[in-house]
Amino acid sequence: MVQSPHGVKFESNRPVVMGRNGMVCAGHPLAAQAGMAILQKGGNAVDAAIATAAALNVVEPNMSGIGGDGYIMIYNKAQNKIDICNATGAAPYATDLARYQADGIPQKGILSVSVPGLLDGWLAAHEKYATSKLSELFAAAIDLADNGFPVSHVLSRVIAGDSLLCEFPTSQAIFAPGGKPPAPGQIIYQKNLAKTFQAIVAGGRDEFYQGKTAEAMVNFCQEQGGLLSMKDLADCRSRWEEPISTTYKGYSVYEAPPNSSGHVLLQELNIVEQFDLQSLGRSTAESIHMMVEAKKLAFIDREAFMADPDHTDVPILGLISKEYAKERAKLIDPDQASDPTHGDPRVFEGSSGGAGKVTAGSVQEEDTTCFVIVDRWGNAVCQLQSIQSSLGSSLVAGDTGILLNNRMTYWHLDPDHVDCLQPGKRVRHTMNPVMVFNGDGPASMGKAEGNGSLMLVCGTPGADTQVQTNMQVITHLIDFGMTVAEAVEAPRWRNSHSPTESNVPHTCDNLLHMESRFAPDVRQALESRGHQLNMMPDWGAQGSEMMIQVDSESGALQGAADPRRDGYAIGW
Repeated sequence: MVQSPHGVKFESNRPVVMGRNGMVCAGHPLAAQAGMAILQKGGNAVDAAIATAAALNVVEPNMSGIGGDGYIMIYNKAQNKIDICNATGAAPYATDLARYQADGIPQKGILSVSVPGLLDGWLAAHEKYATSKLSELFAAAIDLADNGFPVSHVLSRVIAGDSLLCEFPTSQAIFAPGGKPPAPGQIIYQKNLAKTFQAIVAGGRDEFYQGKTAEAMVNFCQEQGGLLSMKDLADCRSRWEEPISTTYKGYSVYEAPPNSSGHVLLQELNIVEQFDLQSLGRSTAESIHMMVEAKKLAFIDREAFMADPDHTDVPILGLISKEYAKERAKLIDPDQASDPTHGDPRVFEGSSGGAGKVTAGSVQEEDTTCFVIVDRWGNAVCQLQSIQSSLGSSLVAGDTGILLNNRMTYWHLDPDHVDCLQPGKRVRHTMNPVMVFNGDGPASMGKAEGNGSLMLVCGTPGADTQVQTNMQVITHLIDFGMTVAEAVEAPRWRNSHSPTESNVPHTCDNLLHMESRFAPDVRQALESRGHQLNMMPDWGAQGSEMMIQVDSESGALQGAADPRRDGYAIGW
């Protein structure tokens, strides 16, 4: 019998949030409210996404902002089309591999800063799909920055744990005045960021990438010994991309193509589909073992083949082909953990029914944020944005109020590695937006258009945890019939396996990290299979999943936001 107050079949402490006209699930209640206000004024999902994104820059500064990067997945129902805006920046032109090889890539500070691409993505999405004025969409964020917002317990702890942020003058002035981190409930003001937002509303893209804001960021970076230049910013452009997809148990699952790691989720699902998860049981040692082994196989392939497709031929359709998954699944021993090697997906390039690869020239805890939106017309957005790790580089760029990223920490320094650091190259990203359709969904790379309806929009922050968490919640829904609230609250695991970690130094202990709510007999059975466990708290901060499910009969929206952080779902 379910003991928690909102559980239907399984445990759930929060209710499924219901709505008819629109829904926003975001990493902070004030940001979700900003997006919902736009929906209620008649804006569409993209309008609401920009408002939500800008507000998150203010109230969740540790996770994302215009000093970073992002991906925007948009479903246009009228056109039955999924469009992806890749808003990731490149390594600065002044990057010197030899310098980083000699000194290493710093986890924080000015030499960890990469070119910020996020804002160009917001503005590109606004130009292509939005219906509201930019001034309306930035209004809530400007108000929150100028007049302040109360610090959450989560943000208070994060700021207190970042010594560089609390000591560096321009950062300290905003986030820890006098060197004292804010207590929960204390008001933070970001008046310089409010002015920067106002300048962007007035001057558009040019203000940030070529104007006074650009000059201020570059001057700051140069004064601090950094690499960012005016040419880096002027040349930074987001791009529109076609999604990649696979099927899972009769559903179509869509992801972002490289340089996103979205293919990893599709590979995981393809491999897991070769086994009967339902008969293995939910959260049993048998089902967890199969999923962990599928994760390892997909990650070791990513390590060998995936990088910026402008610089590398990525055999994407081979990687996500069903025939390749069948071959890889044969390597899984149901009774023993493995240390796999990569396969040869190029052999399977033709088995997916489309063109062969993403060709060159074609168009650790990662503190990212994710939000999902569905509007009254059935349009949807799944957006991820990030400054890489918690509070990015910890440096606020002069008087701009912009907290700069530390994305350089994702690069490899081995010249023979597919994702080796190179000026003007985009690093491999872990951000991956997800949509799931009933039956045969919209067109994707190598796949013709179908007429299946939208079933799920979901995503999570968490670096290499992302594709693992997304696999877990999708199987919770499809294989075990959970509600979205039950799925986001279910006990969670993640696997770390050397040398496939995204963050430098890319090596790690081979561990299966598990929240302590998993049953003792499950843990023991996993250990007997050779998994080395690292037990975490009951709610061990494994991602922060956001989910909206669409009822195929009534069209009702059912939402849930992960309670592991400050996430909140609002329905209308």
